[in-house]
Amino acid sequence: MRTSDSRRRFLKTGGLGLGAAAIGLGACALGLGPVGRRLHSAGSPVPHPGYGPLAVVRDRTTGLPLLRLPHGFKYTTFGWAGEPLAGDFACPAKHDGMGVVGADGDVVTLVRNHEVGISEAGSFAPGAATWDPACGGGTVTLRFDTRAGRLLDMRPSLSGTVYNCAGGVTPWGSWLSCEEVVLDRGESARKGLRTYTFDRPHGFVFEVPGDGVGSAEPLVALGQFRHEAACVDPATGIVYLTEDVDRSAGFYRMVPSVPGDLRRGGRLQMLQAVGAADLRRDQAVGTRLKVQWVDIAEPGRGRDSDGGTLGVQEQGFAGGGSRFTRLEGIVFGDGRVHFTSTNGGDAGCGQLWAYAPGDESLQLVYESPGEATLDYPDNIVLSPRGGMVICEDSDQPVSRLYGMTKAGGLFEFCRSEVVLDGVPFGFEDDYRGAEWAGCCFSPDGRWLFANFFDPGFSVAITGPWRDGLI
Repeated sequence: MRTSDSRRRFLKTGGLGLGAAAIGLGACALGLGPVGRRLHSAGSPVPHPGYGPLAVVRDRTTGLPLLRLPHGFKYTTFGWAGEPLAGDFACPAKHDGMGVVGADGDVVTLVRNHEVGISEAGSFAPGAATWDPACGGGTVTLRFDTRAGRLLDMRPSLSGTVYNCAGGVTPWGSWLSCEEVVLDRGESARKGLRTYTFDRPHGFVFEVPGDGVGSAEPLVALGQFRHEAACVDPATGIVYLTEDVDRSAGFYRMVPSVPGDLRRGGRLQMLQAVGAADLRRDQAVGTRLKVQWVDIAEPGRGRDSDGGTLGVQEQGFAGGGSRFTRLEGIVFGDGRVHFTSTNGGDAGCGQLWAYAPGDESLQLVYESPGEATLDYPDNIVLSPRGGMVICEDSDQPVSRLYGMTKAGGLFEFCRSEVVLDGVPFGFEDDYRGAEWAGCCFSPDGRWLFANFFDPGFSVAITGPWRDGLI
């Protein structure tokens, strides 16, 4: 991978004290909230009026009534599955994690994951950006003009990977794309009437530069496990990682040998909350726990002692690592690492945790009391206005984007009304329950980007934002 100017700056300074302005991005673009504006609560989320009632708004691209939004907000869809990419490729489906990796004036660059497995078409990227040719997952890089409110272009930037679920931006202007499955070289899988054999192992993190294509080389030091999302502490270069495994999951960090150059490797570790081996249930909101870290001796060993796919997790738990369940979204901001446990908590409807590197502590910040309040929080991002956006991934008939104020007030910000009849992109179905993913803000905070996993498209939302909300 070609070393970009922003990466060279990071390596030269060691990353210490690096702010978002070092690469020309606002704090929101890196998932950072304003310093000191911490989300906090003494209990479960409480109802909040937010921006007021929602009403159906028509898409400025297609003219279709796809979303419910508060008064004054508008949106445009872009980057639909099946639309042409540069290089005679078609845009894949299953739009998942996404982040802003660069900005040049009004033009914002995003990288978007596609959670595709094996594919009859195989890789959708050029050979240099392909890891395993039979696999159809990967990333698409998009440029969006915030002044005109429209997509400029999109191109393939990584493929030959599988189930690229979420990931995260880096302070040096790249995207970490995470595979959510563990597979060995030589394993086979069927799709339709065909059997495919994997030429390469899977379960890794890949880095995609904002100004080019990925080199399709896994970052083995970040582990071979069922990755979900990643974020980077800009002051230290430490990468934090979530693991999406139901019933039992670990929370990880990779301390790099050279901050800003993940190909140089580092030390993978699992979080241990002192005196709390099991954090899935029976946790009091607000309680602070001291944190230690357990070394993972073999980060590239994806297989466990029973031949399963929990080899990294097995090593961490053997050393005393703490158990979560189904860890998903993660974001760094206000000096803390915020992450979600989608089905954690006594009601099994979700937890929001915050780890503070400064004093090595962990706090359960929020817990949903039931599906009517918040069900399965997934991807998250901090807003420059002090709150948090939460993507819901549940079995509810209608999916929602939530806002959470810095004081803990929870409100519904956006509701899906996606029902398509074949026009204009050929999709015919009721998609109102499809998963939201990939929320992120433009550097100036005016646009909120997010993805619809199915049938596969992105939205850009703008409107009368207010301080203290999102």
